[in-house]
Amino acid sequence: MKAYEIFQGMSPETAASVFQYLRDEQREVYTASLSTLAGNRKLRPVFVQRKPAADQIAWLSKNISLRGSDEIAEHVVQLWLMKAHQELLVQFLDGVGIEHDGEGAAEDLPEELDAKKLKSTVTKLLKDHDPEVVRVYLHVFQLQRPEGWAALNELVAETPELQFGSEEAPAKEEPVKEEPVKEEPAAEAEEPVEEAEAEEPAEDVPAEEK
Repeated sequence: MKAYEIFQGMSPETAASVFQYLRDEQREVYTASLSTLAGNRKLRPVFVQRKPAADQIAWLSKNISLRGSDEIAEHVVQLWLMKAHQELLVQFLDGVGIEHDGEGAAEDLPEELDAKKLKSTVTKLLKDHDPEVVRVYLHVFQLQRPEGWAALNELVAETPELQFGSEEAPAKEEPVKEEPVKEEPAAEAEEPVEEAEAEEPAEDVPAEEK
C-alpha cells in the first residue's frame, strides 16, 4: 500500500487523531501540511485556516487520502508514528532484532525478517497497543523497501487485524467539495469564490434543475 492508501484505510477517528496530534504537538508540521494540501487543491492556505479546528482536521484527513497527496501522506504518518507512538516502534524493532537509535528509527534494515520472531512480536503488539495503530505502523514499515518483506506480507495476509478493508477506498476518491467558500466574510468573497469556481465544475447542475 502507498501512504495515501493507508489513510484511505484508516478509520476517520484515527486519521483525525494524526492531525490533532500535529496541531497540538507539531504545529509547524501541521501548518506546512495544511499549506501543501491546500496547494495541491489549488487553494490558498487561508481558505482552510479560517475554518474551525475540527473542520480543518476533517478537510486535511480527506485530502491527504487522495492519490496526489502520497508524498506528504508518507511524511505525516511517519512523523506521527515516530513522535506519538515511539514505544510501539521500539517494541517492534527490539522484538524482531533490528538495531535502532533508542527512539524507533533504524538505519540498517535487514534483507529478511525472521518469521517466528515477527509473529510473536506482532502478537504482543496487538495485545499491548491499539490494533489499528499497529496495522498502520506495519504497513508504513513495509514502505521502507520497494517490495517490503515477504515474511511480513505473509503475516498480514493471515492476520485479519493487520488488514485494511478496501470498501472505503472508492468513496474517499471523490475530489473537491470544498465550496463552503460561502462561509467566508463578504469583504473577501471574491478571492475564495474564484478558488471554488476553479476547483468545482458543479455550477452546471442548477441549470439542469429546470
